[in-house]
Amino acid sequence: MTRELPPITRRRFLAGAAAACATAALGCRAEAKSERSRAPRSAKVAIERFSAKGESEGVEDLARVVKTETEWRAQLSELAFEVTREAGTERAGTGEYAEHHGDGLYRCVCCDTALFDSRTKYDSGTGWPSFWQPISRANVVELEDAGLGMLRVAVECARCDSHLGHVFRDGPKPTGLRYCMNSVALRFVARA
Repeated sequence: MTRELPPITRRRFLAGAAAACATAALGCRAEAKSERSRAPRSAKVAIERFSAKGESEGVEDLARVVKTETEWRAQLSELAFEVTREAGTERAGTGEYAEHHGDGLYRCVCCDTALFDSRTKYDSGTGWPSFWQPISRANVVELEDAGLGMLRVAVECARCDSHLGHVFRDGPKPTGLRYCMNSVALRFVARA
């Protein structure tokens, strides 16, 4: 006896596609995590320090922040761990800083390194906080990300290898870049 399959509606197609993407994303996160853990890293890293006013205090060789999975889980929320340590992504429009307009610095939630200045933040309409440049090129690392069947550029904190988001070439002047970050990977500190 042959069973007739239900017709493929737009809703069924999209639900299936979303499930396939989620499954692929889980595999890509695990692959990205293992790739990062195999990469040789020095014990120190050159980081540009910034005052509470957002003024550069110069570049300094600082100890790389390395913790066990258990230590990271104790420090971070479940979502922050998934995003920063496993290269996940928070849902668009759900992050604390997507519509945030305060004046100050956005620091790494894992190690407190200054990453972005609110003066470079803009509304990209994507549902994630977006910046046209990092506070210092020394404080972020850009890596090729071939996950989800597309080529993108992932952005990580240079000091603790925390996944922050991605950078795209569709931003405003003067750089033409859009650093599309996960709110949960950032901690906002008001300018002093």
